[in-house]
Amino acid sequence: MAIFLGSIADDYTGASDLANTLTKNGLRTVQTVGIPDPALALPDVDAVVVSLKIRSIPASDAVTAAVSAERWLRQRGAGHVLYKICSTFDSTDAGNIGPVTEALSDAAGGGIVLVTPAFPETGRTVYFGHLFVGGQPLNESPLKDHPLNPMHDANLVRVLTRQSRNAVGLIDLACIAAGPGAVKARLNALRTTGITAVIADAIFERDLETLGEVALETPVSTGASGLGLGLARALFRSGRISSGGATTADAIRPVGGLSAIVAGSCSKATLHQLDIAERSMPVLRLDPERLLAGPDEISAAISWAGERISAGPVVIAASAAPETVSRLQSLYGREASGHAIETATSIITAELVERGVRRLVVAGGETSGAAVDRLAIPAFLIGPEIAPGVPVLRTIGNAQGDMLLALKSGNFGGEDFFTAALAMMR
Repeated sequence: MAIFLGSIADDYTGASDLANTLTKNGLRTVQTVGIPDPALALPDVDAVVVSLKIRSIPASDAVTAAVSAERWLRQRGAGHVLYKICSTFDSTDAGNIGPVTEALSDAAGGGIVLVTPAFPETGRTVYFGHLFVGGQPLNESPLKDHPLNPMHDANLVRVLTRQSRNAVGLIDLACIAAGPGAVKARLNALRTTGITAVIADAIFERDLETLGEVALETPVSTGASGLGLGLARALFRSGRISSGGATTADAIRPVGGLSAIVAGSCSKATLHQLDIAERSMPVLRLDPERLLAGPDEISAAISWAGERISAGPVVIAASAAPETVSRLQSLYGREASGHAIETATSIITAELVERGVRRLVVAGGETSGAAVDRLAIPAFLIGPEIAPGVPVLRTIGNAQGDMLLALKSGNFGGEDFFTAALAMMR
């Protein structure tokens, strides 16, 4: 299998978001969970997105995993590798965006790396290096309160500088509006000053197309799915890909079986989606503190679902309001409480699948990663889009047989996302 574009995603929902964007823009794309086993037969594709769980782990571990994935992608022909990050730039002062970006650049022989989390389709824009969410500075938006990586600084040059060895520069909107030639000239000038990473402004899709054209001529870039859009369109303009678009019909062939929703995200969007879902299907809201106390809450949830799931989809949610999350973190520690809830939701997910669930929606990046790992799903074929950034995923090579999934980042989707997702899964 030879590919044109490789990507390393720092979580599983972000990976499916990117794979969805590449597919919509004409690239035949597959999403793998980690570096695939050599025995796994992958279809012929233009792009591979390797899903990792490296957003919130120690920076040294994230670097090791990312460099291994980069090596695997290069061996399969990837001329460019995109390090896919969250469009809210979730990252502490210790990393991991800076350390991984520098390590991938070093592995590819050095050079300057374009960095932008902009994705106007989902309301993320960058102006003078500052990240805006729906017109609000990141640090003033509801997205600032990520439970693991809260973001209280919208100045991305400052954020990336704090976690990088080398200097970080800026390419502003005026330069980008002047076209690829102006951007390349600016990059060359910044490179001579020792800068190795550059935050790039982007307000419109045309800005992403300019950045994609420039980035494609370099070995590595870092960004959200918006930069993937720019890279995909640049590949077509370059003439290297002429498939004319990817088909998603095979990805949504019926699988039968039961359906369920598991939510662990504490985002405002997911909490509202749960309220809406409760009008049309049974919803069990777990007590996060009882989940931390022992297995009784897990057993009760599995029993509750077993009594209802044959009659239709059920929802099990460990989601909680930000103030509840903060209280639990103060009592048990941020990492310990997050890990306990991820483990609990993944156990519940696996038990639901054991009982016949083949159509599954998971809300929350860390929740999705834990669930997919426990189910040992090696790869996904990308299906049609449910909502911006969230496609239907068909499993490849998993022991449970064909399943349809949706892995939703906490802040993605409209208020009726859960019912819309299940309606697309047959």
